[in-house]
Amino acid sequence: MRILGEGQYEIADAHLNQLNELDAPVQSAAASGDEQAFATALRALLDTVRSLGTPLPPDTLAPSNLILPDEDATLHEVQALLAGEGLIPG
Repeated sequence: MRILGEGQYEIADAHLNQLNELDAPVQSAAASGDEQAFATALRALLDTVRSLGTPLPPDTLAPSNLILPDEDATLHEVQALLAGEGLIPG
């Protein structure tokens, strides 16, 4: 899993449900256009990825199945990414 502008994290499959639970508020806030709720939900998702994931060395170029925006991403930018299944498909 990659966080844009930050790096890659290896995430165990066992954590995907927890990440999906945190993805839902991001989607909801983005859909409603609530920028404050969006920023809070995105920060919680990214913090959880950082805490559950194992960071890959910066010089590692591994394929990332999931790409998350950084904390500075605008609501408009993320709304474009959420046009499908959310940030964490599943």
